[in-house]
Parts: sequence; structure tokens; C-alpha cells
Amino acid sequence: MFKTGIRSLSCRLNTFNAAKHLPRFTAPPKSCIQHHIRTLTPSPPQELYTTASSMGQHYKPTIDAKVVKVFVLETDTPHPHTQTERGSFGEILHRHFSEAGSKHHPPLGVETEQIFVVTEEGGRMPKVEEFEGYDGLLITGSMYDAHGDNQWIHDLLDLLKRVCFGHQVLSRLLGGKVGPSPTNDWELGHNAITLTPVGKRLFRTHDDKVYLHQMHQDQVLEAPTVESSNGLLEPDTDVHVWGTSNHTSIQGLYIPNRLFTTQAHLAFDEDMVKRQIQMRIDSGGIKDLEHADRAAETADLDHDGEQVASAILRLFRYDDDGMSWD
Repeated sequence: MFKTGIRSLSCRLNTFNAAKHLPRFTAPPKSCIQHHIRTLTPSPPQELYTTASSMGQHYKPTIDAKVVKVFVLETDTPHPHTQTERGSFGEILHRHFSEAGSKHHPPLGVETEQIFVVTEEGGRMPKVEEFEGYDGLLITGSMYDAHGDNQWIHDLLDLLKRVCFGHQVLSRLLGGKVGPSPTNDWELGHNAITLTPVGKRLFRTHDDKVYLHQMHQDQVLEAPTVESSNGLLEPDTDVHVWGTSNHTSIQGLYIPNRLFTTQAHLAFDEDMVKRQIQMRIDSGGIKDLEHADRAAETADLDHDGEQVASAILRLFRYDDDGMSWD
């Protein structure tokens, strides 16, 4: 995946005029390593490929309930073993949100349409009209740099100007500063995120922290503001930071009832974390093997990805109070 990456985003699609009504967004994750390996070392070269399953899929709800319809833009493909076992990132997120929806009160069904958008790898960029009838848009994590100049990233930015936004890509679009970590190191594996008061209300918890899997080197260095957005945000818009960690001071952004982003990967599990780490070692992206080994050892710890997914579903369903208790 990268030095940094586009984090998954979710946004409410209540309009196609971002300057007037900002839709709703949120963000997720990625990783790799073999269970029997303790000290991580580069593994033999493997052929990287993109499979057709990530190019376009539609998944129906798994329960009979009110339905949230989500359009997923896939910006990367999983490790080949993960792809074989669990499918594309869109499929993984569909199952993750379906599980969260089944525990929502009242239960919610989740329906997803998924398109792979990395055009230089055989994907395609959808048209705005294709989002018609969907409640929200979600952009997956990616190995590509959100601050990079790949043509498909510029095409994605142009598309999002007409729809809604999300974490590193959202911040870049709205005038925030995105780039490598000041120390050029990685945030890997299971990490604590300290919640701001807004974060506690957003996740409906009295806990000071949530725990999520990380897999990034780049980050949002300065949050966007109304002034930096060049007219995309209305004058009375408040852009909140909902959490921070020792490595990354801006773990996620929140605009009440409109947008949510997260740097972390809410749907990653132990196998995915280990594989993604190993893949980055093999590519030469991760050079500190001791750090990678410590991160891999945390991959089996419980995390709060479902709690994050629940907040996203509330955003999509317009029952996101975000700023007050239930």
C-alpha cells in the first residue's frame, strides 16, 4: 500500500452541490504477515495483480430491515491471499457494515455498489449520476499517496468536488496540509486514539480512547478550515478533530451531519494487518523490522472498528446527532 494512503471516507449524498450542501463521509484501513514468523523479513518476490472482482460488484442486504445504500469507490486491492479468502476491500467493508447494521437499533440492512477507480490499473471513474439513489459514498484505503499526482487521483478530486469529501483526500481538497510524517516513520498495528469531547459524543462513549489498526506513513498535518476550502465550505461550518494519537495529531475529521473521516482501518483483522505489513516490508516501504514485528504482535488485539462503523451508519441514516447523548 504505500507511504501514506487515501483513507476510506464516508459521506452523506443528500445533494450533488458540495458548495451548498456537503454530503456525508467517513474513513477505514489495511496490512500483512505470516503467523509463524516472529521477526519479519522480506519474503520472496510475488507478482502483484488486480483482479476483476474489484472492478464492479453489487451486494444486497443480508437482513430484512430498512436499508442504507452505500456506493463504494475502491482505490486499491488487498493482499492476494486476502483477496482469495475475503474478496475485495469493498466486499470486506460490506460485511463489516452489515454486521454493524444488524446491531443498530432498529436494525439496518446495508446494500453496496462497488467500483474500482484506479484507472491506470484497469479501473474506471464513475459519473456523478451513478450515485443517484444512494445514501452515502465510501472511499477505501489505498497504497497510493493522497498528496500524489497520479491522474486518477486528480480525477477523483474533480469528482468529489461535485459530491462530497473524505480523510487525506478530503483534507487536501479542502485546503488542509497532507504529507509524510514529520519523523518519516510509520504508525502500524493496534494503536490507541485519544478522543476529543466531540469524539466521545460522536462514538457515544464515556471512554477516553478507542483502539484501531493503523497502516500509514503520510498523514493530515493541518486540518482544513472554511478559509482554506476556497468556498467549498459554508462560512458557519465547524471542522472538528475527533481524535489524536502519539504519532498522528489528526486521526479524523468530523462535520456534524455531513462528514466523517478516519486515518485508521476499521475493518482490518489480524490476518489482514500481518499481510499488509509483510507486503510493505517486501516492497521496501517499511525498513524498521523491529517496529514491524512489534506491530504484528498487536494484530490479534480487540479493536473498535464496529463502533466506528456504527457512527458512520448513523451519519448515513440522518440519525447522527453527533453532538449530544442518545
